[in-house]
Amino acid sequence: MAQVFDEWESTMKLPTPRGPLTAFLFEELASPPHRFDPPPFFSPQGPVLYDEDLQLALFACYELHYRGFEEVDDEWEWNPSLLAVRQDLERLFEEGLRRTVPLPPPPGGTPMRRALADLVATTDGGPGLAAFLARKADLEQFREFVAHRSVYHLKEADPHTWAIPRLHGPAKAALVEIQIDEYGGGRLDRMHSELFRATMRSLDLDDSYGAHLERVPAITLAIGNTMSLFGLHRRHRGALLGHLAAFEMTSSLPNLTYARGLRRLGGDAVACRFYDEHVQADAVHEQIAAHDMCGGFADAEPGLAPDVLYGAACGLTLDRLFAEHLMDRWRLGVSSLRQADLMAAGR
Repeated sequence: MAQVFDEWESTMKLPTPRGPLTAFLFEELASPPHRFDPPPFFSPQGPVLYDEDLQLALFACYELHYRGFEEVDDEWEWNPSLLAVRQDLERLFEEGLRRTVPLPPPPGGTPMRRALADLVATTDGGPGLAAFLARKADLEQFREFVAHRSVYHLKEADPHTWAIPRLHGPAKAALVEIQIDEYGGGRLDRMHSELFRATMRSLDLDDSYGAHLERVPAITLAIGNTMSLFGLHRRHRGALLGHLAAFEMTSSLPNLTYARGLRRLGGDAVACRFYDEHVQADAVHEQIAAHDMCGGFADAEPGLAPDVLYGAACGLTLDRLFAEHLMDRWRLGVSSLRQADLMAAGR
C-alpha cells in the first residue's frame, strides 16, 4: 500500500528578528524587491558563531536559495543590494570560522583518505552527546535534540548537492552516488528528509519545514550556514566535499547510539528508521566519500587538497561546539532551545 504523506508547507515565514541587523533586513525583505542602502557597519557582539543576529541574518539570506519565505518575493534571491549585505556577513562569518577552526596541516604525500581518517581520529569529539542521549536523556531532551537537527535534516542533502555541477570525473560520480541514497533513490518514502519527518511526528514535534527555526540558537544556525557558505561558492568546493566526508565518517556509530536512546524512550521502528538507515548507509558512504570523492578530487585538483581538510575540520569543530551547547544547558537543568522571553527580546 502506498504511504500517504501529510500536507506540509514548502516555505516558512520570516522569523522574529534577533537584533538590529535582522530587524533591518526582514523589513526590507517583506517589501517588493528594490535597491536599498546597506545598514550601518555591523559589529558582532562576541564570537561570530554565537551571534544570534548575524547567524539568523545569514541564514535568511541563504534560505532564499532554497525554499524561501512566505512573505518574500522570489526576485530577492539575486537582488544586488541583498547580495552586498550577504557578502559582508560572509566575510565576518569566514573570519569567525578561521579564528575558531585550526587549519589542518596539508596532506603532503599522504593519501586523502588517510589524511581525513587521521584528522577525524585526532579531533576532540566533545562531551559525549550521543552517549548521553542513549543512556540518560529524558524524552524532552531527545525532542530538543531532534528540533535542533530539523533545521538541517529537513534540507538533508541539499547544501552538498550544490557541488555536483562544479565537479567532474570520479569525484562527481562519487558525490552523485552518495546523494542518490540521501534522496531515497527517487522514492519519496525513502528520502532521508522524509524519514526524519517521521521521527519528528513520533515525538509529537511539528515536522513542517522550518518549524523550529525560531527556537534554535546561533550555534545550530552556524552549522547550516557553514554548509550553505561552502555550497554556494565554487571557490569552497573542496571544503564542501571535506565537510561531507567528515559527516559521513563520523555518522554511523552516533546514529546507532541515537537509535538505542530513542528505543529506550519508547520509540518504535518507524521513529527509529532514520537513525537505523544511517547506520548502514553512512558506513558505505564513508568509504565512497573519503576515497572516491575526496581522493578523486584531490588527485584532480591537488592545489585544493588543503581545503578538503579544512572543510572537514569545520564540520567536526562545529559539531563539538553544538554538543557542548546542549550538554552545558542540560547540566544546568535548562532547555538547550531559545526560550520565549529571550525570543521576545530578540536575543
